[in-house]
Amino acid sequence: MKQKKHLRRLVLAAFFAAVEVVLVLTPIGIIPVGPIRATTMHIPVILAGILCGPGFGAGIGTVFGLLSLAKNTFEPTVTSFVFSPFITIGGMHGSFWSLLIVLGPRIFMGALSGWLSVICRRMIGKKMLSDSIATAVSAMMHTLMVMGGIWLFFAEPYAAARELTIEAAGAAVMAVIGTNGVVEMLIAAVIVPLLVRALTPAGIRMGVIADENKAG
Repeated sequence: MKQKKHLRRLVLAAFFAAVEVVLVLTPIGIIPVGPIRATTMHIPVILAGILCGPGFGAGIGTVFGLLSLAKNTFEPTVTSFVFSPFITIGGMHGSFWSLLIVLGPRIFMGALSGWLSVICRRMIGKKMLSDSIATAVSAMMHTLMVMGGIWLFFAEPYAAARELTIEAAGAAVMAVIGTNGVVEMLIAAVIVPLLVRALTPAGIRMGVIADENKAG
């Protein structure tokens, strides 16, 4: 029984991984919001964490990170070196820290969403509110870790690539957190609880998700 349940969770996780691939290959993964661009690729990661648990969330986060690594390697921009150790642009090289930035925050986000969802549901009781809080915190932590990692490990080359002073680059990093980060957090905090509510009955029927009403 446990093996069957684990297999079904793997199938659901594979579905989320396939959604990640679709998002990275289509414009759906990047949504223009006024003058900024918000990604939706964090949504399947958080969903996997909430529906299947922290381990599966971390797994889909790994898929997100690897797809981002591939995109920045094969379709590089002037700052792709911060996400890929295989890129050299204008004398600026990626490094081990690039792998840490492109993978670490995504893996952590998936695991964190699973942990926070459980904690919030126990403390608050209301599933949608709990999942919204877990999603918002996980999404913002992802943004903070990515942009913080860029500033910590690549401040000078990042500033040079964007033709900015260090001070202006720092302001640009904060602007990304305050614009893209906030928009992505709000989008996810609204969409994820709705998707969890829609997918949960199917998950219960599959035996992937526990029926908490019966369990109680």
